[in-house]
Amino acid sequence: MDGPSQFPAVGSQQRAAAAPRTRGGWTRKMLLKPGRSLMDWIRLIKSGKDMTGLKGKLLRVTPEELAKHKEKTDCWICIRASVTQPRLMVPKWTLPNVPVTQPGLTVPKEIIPNGLAVPGGSQKQPQDISPRYEWFQTEDTITVVIYTKQKDINSDSVIVDLEGDVLRTEVRQQEYSYILQLELSNKVQEGVSVLCSSKVGKIELHLKKLNNTVWSDLGQPGEDNDSYKKNTNGDLFYRKCKLISKKDVTHNTRLFCFQPPPGCHLSIPVGHHIYLKSHIQDVEVVRPYTPVLPSLCPESVDEDQTCTNIYLMVKINPDGLLTPIIDKLQIGDSIYMSSPEGNFFCTQLEGITELILMAAGTGFTPMVKLIIFALKILNFRKIRLVVINKEEKDILWKDQLDKLASTDQRFEVDYILSQPHAEWAGRMGRIEMSLCAELLSQRTEGVKSLVCVCGPASFTEIVVGFYKELGVSDEEICTFSP
Repeated sequence: MDGPSQFPAVGSQQRAAAAPRTRGGWTRKMLLKPGRSLMDWIRLIKSGKDMTGLKGKLLRVTPEELAKHKEKTDCWICIRASVTQPRLMVPKWTLPNVPVTQPGLTVPKEIIPNGLAVPGGSQKQPQDISPRYEWFQTEDTITVVIYTKQKDINSDSVIVDLEGDVLRTEVRQQEYSYILQLELSNKVQEGVSVLCSSKVGKIELHLKKLNNTVWSDLGQPGEDNDSYKKNTNGDLFYRKCKLISKKDVTHNTRLFCFQPPPGCHLSIPVGHHIYLKSHIQDVEVVRPYTPVLPSLCPESVDEDQTCTNIYLMVKINPDGLLTPIIDKLQIGDSIYMSSPEGNFFCTQLEGITELILMAAGTGFTPMVKLIIFALKILNFRKIRLVVINKEEKDILWKDQLDKLASTDQRFEVDYILSQPHAEWAGRMGRIEMSLCAELLSQRTEGVKSLVCVCGPASFTEIVVGFYKELGVSDEEICTFSP
């Protein structure tokens, strides 16, 4: 906002007449029109009409402008990045640029700016880190806003499932998840869009009404609604995902593409895995799989499809419990897929400019997204990938790995075969400490690096042990589930 403004704006529906000064001169009250009550005011707030006089536009408030409104008769207050003019007056303080939003939000009676006590408030309270939500509507839309109180939130952290009239939203953080679960009071269309503002930790869910009616409330809360609890495996939510394509990667590995339901927003973060679930003779069988990209070659990737569909590279074991069932799925068939989980977060790459990746068999799958993510970081220096397989025909996406190494000098790949054919000219045998030492010696001096390992449990244990013996700390090693 470039200059001072009146609040409420001139011509706003909030103004009925000139506001008289109350006894003592502390505040100015806005008179309601004759025949109006508090309930009329509440209905007006929820109607979706423009009550600001700003025609839906947000005004930017600078710290300098906010500081001007510090008098008892003209006080503005900033709460969670929104500026309003409350009846409760507080001392002035400076905040970053924030937008003016539609008034009518509840202002707590106890507000402590910068530790200063205000009338009716306590001296100091512990900070509440649990998210909260609110909603508003227009003639044809419903918007649910979640304030996460975290500034590293992105679309990968948000999972939305809209099935019929039930809206379930999960905001996954490193150790805790916030759940919003409601049976909506009215019908909506099956799609939902998600917008994230990572700078302020705000998430917006946009739904379209099926009928242009005014909602009196958002809906009935479910069992887990508005809960904030520690992440555990037992809390994973499943939805049916439809198989839309499958193709061979090797003689025994396929690339499956699954499409979530229309009302589902599901994006798998780098290094995280999902679970597939099926019932075999009344027994529930669950197995983890790490989603990949449709290709390592950027020119062959459809960004829209990559954002909405889930790609799984699955090695088919004829004697396995679940993989034969997955392999028999026909196009259009569905299987239950869980929300993602994992202990890797991209913030772990902050300050890292070199990666050493050790992958055995399908342990290659977590490396796919990690490689592409790291190569998009301009100052990333080097990625060294070592792939371990029995035979050359078992190597996943060898042609694409070789092509990537030839087109981007920051990426190197090496292959080790335990049962090579006679013409194989590459490395042979099993993983040894000497190879780990060789990879460490190639690091740039003074540069931070990270070692990532994935494969069978025995392989991971051996490799991690080698690197620890070579002086690599726990903070410099990350292990994945294949």
